[in-house]
Amino acid sequence: MKFFAPDVAYADARKYLPALLKKRGVDINAALLLDRLEGVVQSIEAELYDGLQQQALQRIAIRDADDWPVLACAMKLGCPVWTEDADFFGTGLATWTTDRIALYFA
Repeated sequence: MKFFAPDVAYADARKYLPALLKKRGVDINAALLLDRLEGVVQSIEAELYDGLQQQALQRIAIRDADDWPVLACAMKLGCPVWTEDADFFGTGLATWTTDRIALYFA
């Protein structure tokens, strides 16, 4: 199984993850976590998915327009989205939540 994320996802994660982990009481180095994650989740350059921006926005803008790169990547690669974000539900792509991923690997 392969995992992908738009290149902007890592920048967002580096910006927001430390505060999120702290808020949830998780004592882990966010930078180290992201460095390890980059070994598993391949970053997709914007040039690959930019052409699908308008189509992705049509599907998700009413919910959260900032999520369009994730949707565009999934559309380009023909793969489902692994998310806990309900904004992706009903966008026309299959979505997997973490509990479903865990069942798949069990």
